[in-house]
Amino acid sequence: MILTLLGFAFAFGLLASRVGLPPMVGFLAAGFAFNQLGFEKPAEINFIADLGITLLLFTIGLKLNLRSLAAPRIWAGTMFQMVLTAGLFTLLLLAGQSIYPVKSLALSAFATGLIAFGLAFSSTVFVVKLLEDRGDIGTLYGQLAIGLLVMQDLVAVVYLAFSEAQYPSLWALTLLALPFARVFLNKLLHFVGHGELLILTGLALATIIGYSYFHAIGIKGDLGALVLGALLANHPKSSELAQSLYGLKEIMLVGFFLSIGLQGLPNSDIALVAGLLCLLLPLKTAIYFGVFAASRLPLRVNALASLSLSNFSEFGLILCALAARQGIIPVEWLIVFALALSLSFVVSSVTNTKSEALYQQFKFLAKRFDFESRALKDQRKTLLEADILVVGMGRVGAGAYDALTTTFSHQILGLDHNSTRVKEHQDLGRHVVVADASDTDLWTHLRQSKRLQMTILAMPNHHNNIAAAEQLRALQFKCLLVAVAKFPEEVEELATLGVTSFNMYSEAGLGLARHALTELQLREP
Repeated sequence: MILTLLGFAFAFGLLASRVGLPPMVGFLAAGFAFNQLGFEKPAEINFIADLGITLLLFTIGLKLNLRSLAAPRIWAGTMFQMVLTAGLFTLLLLAGQSIYPVKSLALSAFATGLIAFGLAFSSTVFVVKLLEDRGDIGTLYGQLAIGLLVMQDLVAVVYLAFSEAQYPSLWALTLLALPFARVFLNKLLHFVGHGELLILTGLALATIIGYSYFHAIGIKGDLGALVLGALLANHPKSSELAQSLYGLKEIMLVGFFLSIGLQGLPNSDIALVAGLLCLLLPLKTAIYFGVFAASRLPLRVNALASLSLSNFSEFGLILCALAARQGIIPVEWLIVFALALSLSFVVSSVTNTKSEALYQQFKFLAKRFDFESRALKDQRKTLLEADILVVGMGRVGAGAYDALTTTFSHQILGLDHNSTRVKEHQDLGRHVVVADASDTDLWTHLRQSKRLQMTILAMPNHHNNIAAAEQLRALQFKCLLVAVAKFPEEVEELATLGVTSFNMYSEAGLGLARHALTELQLREP
């Protein structure tokens, strides 16, 4: 039966990608279609889904900046957003029940507040997957969204502990030794080397030490995977470890999205109520926007973070299951929430695919909430002084930057959306600033430049390079555009935009041959 379900996932995922939607939307539809046709839910799917979530949170921990969680805009913002959202949703749900009563879904005032509390959360799994696919994990808005999601997860842990009267055991005090265990874990990563042993090490760290140990001492296991990943975030191999787990994590996460659609079959009342709950999403987005505006963030960062969090959370399903088991709400609410959750994922996928366009279209309505920092204003000025831009300062971008600085006397500037990486480059003496290549405002501002001669797009995500190239061409930049590529189809796609491409694999072979011939000539008498 699991193979049949995988066939559904492939067919619907392929269909979704062909019509311009993320494959995860197809996976959700596959789960509902599989259920609707009367197939039996495979027992293995929950294990696959749980493993996918654990690996996702572990790899996010590997990229997490723990210091950012201490910022007031994260913890205070989370508390304010949840109280405001839960309170407002409670009033709206009570009003909705009086206007359109459904006997099988009737709720007490307390149960209504409980459902509203569950609706106040956003999905960690969905948002992080969305940010990964866009290559925006390291951006300011991405880190902001992840920070709030981590704080929401902590609130969920506290709630589950009190609601089930299951508190962490005394063994939880051993977690105080985790900072000291980092030394051992760092040595372990150095010792295992690369390849399949590194993958197995990551899998063991995420599931055995992270998930299983935290679960055994009475703390949410997924949180343990996140914490353990964060402990290794500064290790030189953290990026390699995250990349080695990428394929396995992506496959396992298919199980998560399928499991959402397998929750149950909705009737007309359940479908209507789920649809009405999704009408609350714009209000939820507005609340996030207000909370971020209070922190005086740049408008674009605020808008993109708010849109990314505009969905419901799988925690609501856990909350509903617990409340139904305790007799607080009817079991039908499990199916209501599963359907509302799925619909919110679909809506959020569509809006976030077009988030930059939506921001550009409606930003004039919120100009008063645009708080540009002095650093951002200085960055704008610095951009106008550059002759050559290197966008994406990973290994390839940094290598290109160093080669250019030793060859040309032009003013060369590196751009990267990851503030931690930018700081590392600056410490090494490179002229690098924080900037997001998908930011249309950035390129619009750069049109004023009289000096820009060449832009090198060296981001590891091909989608990001294409998006930046499209913006530069749409704004009619006359500078030379050069981008990295890995596959022939990527070279062709860049060529249609008039972008000169550098195929890393074929050029690496050419470089190797030249180096070998040079060495051979040196050895000849």
